[in-house]
Amino acid sequence: MPRREFALCGYRIMWLMVMFDLPVRTAQHRKDYARFRNFLIESGFSMLQLSVYARCCPSEDAAARVGQSICRRLPPEGNIRLLTVTDRQFAKMQNFVGKKRKPNERPPRQLELF
Repeated sequence: MPRREFALCGYRIMWLMVMFDLPVRTAQHRKDYARFRNFLIESGFSMLQLSVYARCCPSEDAAARVGQSICRRLPPEGNIRLLTVTDRQFAKMQNFVGKKRKPNERPPRQLELF
């Protein structure tokens, strides 16, 4: 019987969510906010809501590595939370815009090459 250890499934694929509140009172605060937000976008994150971003990762280990890279880029002030959920859990999220239900984001067809 073939090993399925590396098969991608809804319990192996992880979504890393970054939720943050950063101060924007001073010019330096706004610069730090923009730098952090741009870093998330350049790292493959998509905006779910204001100050809530998510990225699909092929495994829990990959999500942990991405989380570590975020921790190295944290602004000096503010409140930032990282949350990892499985693809199955993420798919159960209900998404509404106004009173209309919208589909959730889907994992990319090809997660990572290396």
